Amino acid sequence: MLTLGSTVLGVNDVARATAFWHAALGYVPREPGDETWIILVPASGPGAQLALMLSETPAQDHPRIHLDLYADNQEAEVERLISLGASRVDWDLYPEDPDFVVLADPDGNRFCVVAHNPQ
Repeated sequence: MLTLGSTVLGVNDVARATAFWHAALGYVPREPGDETWIILVPASGPGAQLALMLSETPAQDHPRIHLDLYADNQEAEVERLISLGASRVDWDLYPEDPDFVVLADPDGNRFCVVAHNPQ
């Protein structure tokens, strides 16, 4: 049986990406990393791992894989993430009434902030 271990993002600067994702998600290094690789985990409790890997490949405008971050207060979270260094993406694939906002991290990796309305 297989289980999903980590989602890996290619980044230009592992230290800068670590600082951004720590501030964005509250994630901390699982163990000491280096300038080429680090795995981040929730500060407490279970959750998905996020690995950051040094990459020279530029971020894709329309990535085949991305992160969806669920937010109870989408507008506030979008503004908070922008204040941390994320940027808005002029996304040409929005549906008519989207429940998500596309942002890019400081390395240009696209991710979505989704309005989370648990039932």
